[in-house]
Amino acid sequence: MNRRHFLMGLAAAAALPHRAFAAFAPEQFMQIPLWNGTPPGGGGPTGLRIASPSGAIRHISEPDLSVLTPRAPNGHGVLIAAGGGYKQIQTGKEALPAAQWLVARGYTAYILTYRLPSEGWHDGDRVALQDAQRALRIIRQREKQVSVLGFSAGGHLMGMAATRPDFRTYPARDEIDEQTARPDRAALIYPVITLEKPYTHTSTHKILVGPHASATEEAAWSVQNFVSPDTPPCFIVQAKDDPLSDPHNSLIMYDACVANHVPAELHRYPTGGHGFGMGRPGTETAAWPGEYARWLGRKPV
Repeated sequence: MNRRHFLMGLAAAAALPHRAFAAFAPEQFMQIPLWNGTPPGGGGPTGLRIASPSGAIRHISEPDLSVLTPRAPNGHGVLIAAGGGYKQIQTGKEALPAAQWLVARGYTAYILTYRLPSEGWHDGDRVALQDAQRALRIIRQREKQVSVLGFSAGGHLMGMAATRPDFRTYPARDEIDEQTARPDRAALIYPVITLEKPYTHTSTHKILVGPHASATEEAAWSVQNFVSPDTPPCFIVQAKDDPLSDPHNSLIMYDACVANHVPAELHRYPTGGHGFGMGRPGTETAAWPGEYARWLGRKPV
């Protein structure tokens, strides 16, 4: 990790209003840049990242992985993608609490800070998926097992990564790109799955395909259309009163898994809304991490 990446990481972390890193010794935290040099396609913003008071990150010029390692790693790495509608990344509310939870249980957490398609990158709608695929290949070099955990738009991103591992979104650069981009399992939490009508109101739809997208363009970015028998086992969580990602999204993904004989678990809760992260106190969503722990600990299929 070069000095610039280290300072950028510190600047972003210092802007977050929580003590997420306080429990970790320096040797338990590191950052790995995804790309040596300019990311695929070029373009994008310059300078340091911008973090909101709640820890939402934007203005991402250099995507990377923040790695949090437990004292006794179990050989299972989890790639975490927070949501934010592809306009920002909810690192403080979603990714960091998830990372802390995972590390406490022996999993190595890899927080993905991915490029945002709306920030002027020349490869536009592909940049976040490029970063996700590169991240999975990096993690595959380091871990025996690799899982993904995505929230909201991050759930869409991890869903696309899990269902399209052979889709070459960028030219191979080095030996890392000889690794598979397929995770061993995928957890999708209140995910945006489909961009097809009538589910076109989301920020994910607006950013990736735009308000005048054709049916073909919408289908090309709808996760369920790429589920196949080779898709890894899926764990899906959503609240029935979700006002942002229509609750049918989880049903659509689950049905696609069943139709393709992909092992899948669906947990739907009466209340909890959207953006509940590791569970909203006082709602049924507080139960999902326990179900996830059981599912994550199973032997690979």
